[in-house]
Amino acid sequence: MQFESWPVFWDMGGYGFFVWLAFGVSFLALAGLILQSRVARKQVLKALREEQQRQARIQASRHKQQQGNQQ
Repeated sequence: MQFESWPVFWDMGGYGFFVWLAFGVSFLALAGLILQSRVARKQVLKALREEQQRQARIQASRHKQQQGNQQ
């Protein structure tokens, strides 16, 4: 191991605060990106489902109108 002990590792020659702060900020940014991506995916899938249902209702309505006009 390059460091003599765990406290020396965490301190990193006096730069530990900045190193671990950078790791923490990076982790939070990545976690936020993952969370935002999941929320956006759910919204897109919901909108797609709603659009497909809307298109199905339109097709059913057109089909009923065509059957009504034939009689």
